[in-house]
Amino acid sequence: MTGLQFCDAKDDVPSEELPHLLLIHPPSSFTRFPPELCAKFPVLKAWESPLPLDQFLSTHAGSIQALLVRGYLMVNADILEQLPALKLVLTISVGVNHIDMAECRRRGISVANVGNAYSEDVADIAVGLYIDVLRKLSAADRIAQPANSALYAMFILGNMIEFISKGTEFVSEGDCHEFVLGEIKMLGGKRVGIIGLGSIGSEVAKRLEAFGCIISYNSRREKPSLSYPFYPNVSELAANSDALIICCALTDQTHHMINKEVLALLGREGVIVNVGRGAIIDEKELVKCLVSGEIRGAGFDVFENEPQVPEELFALDNVVLSPHKAVSTLESSQSMNEMMTANLEAFFSNKPLVSPVMGE
Repeated sequence: MTGLQFCDAKDDVPSEELPHLLLIHPPSSFTRFPPELCAKFPVLKAWESPLPLDQFLSTHAGSIQALLVRGYLMVNADILEQLPALKLVLTISVGVNHIDMAECRRRGISVANVGNAYSEDVADIAVGLYIDVLRKLSAADRIAQPANSALYAMFILGNMIEFISKGTEFVSEGDCHEFVLGEIKMLGGKRVGIIGLGSIGSEVAKRLEAFGCIISYNSRREKPSLSYPFYPNVSELAANSDALIICCALTDQTHHMINKEVLALLGREGVIVNVGRGAIIDEKELVKCLVSGEIRGAGFDVFENEPQVPEELFALDNVVLSPHKAVSTLESSQSMNEMMTANLEAFFSNKPLVSPVMGE
């Protein structure tokens, strides 16, 4: 992957004569823009200016027509107020919970994301987390380390009287495995409820169907073309599932959608995997359920207060943690760059955006 090589705005051209693309913070994983695009939208890098941000924005307010952001920058009314010429907010995320969509609509500002660029990689992580939780792969990896050689011996030898004899009878090899890792479950035949059957959720369903799982879903609306059972609310879905995989967007309606009631309906044998946004789950309630054994396990790629992760989770073998890395592949980075470039080229050519975000 090439380094950060954005085209700077030309100092010899008055700023009001060129439409500018604004980056407030340095990007982390962009590749080079095609050279022919540089003439169309020179880039303003706010972080390189010695000016305070407010002053920098006021200096260039008349020329900034597009804003490129990452998921952690809140695009709110305060920012938009300072950019009167802005016509496009382009985010390199799928979710837009960091963008005030209502304010953008009010101001006539278009919003675009990266569309389906990340869908397959996020689906892979979702399935990987689910398999890991069921089969205890991460926990087993820890047992195989040299520091845990005694546990490893218990696992492979089965009858270890000095650890787990039951009176005068030795326990079975299966009992020994359960003692070390807890009960392990197979994947095939599990009833998996997918919350959010959009691009990512559909890819998750396709993968899990191939493993023999039984798919059902909850989404903003039913999809009549699909054969999967549809549940209009997550409580019904939870009551009829062995696992919930969260793939939906974070909105006012989905905030803490997975609450104490839903977790209780999923039950002690249930598993939760979250590749959506952390705040879709009431994280404190889920942690309580995991610690007390009211939920079988969970796989997290996102957390409610990133980068903070609840400390209680670190000691649990029924939990698998991933630091919001589902899209961190070379292929996703390339797809993101292609989608980003296509949207910018379309916008500055007065053509329809490639992946516009439609307001509800």
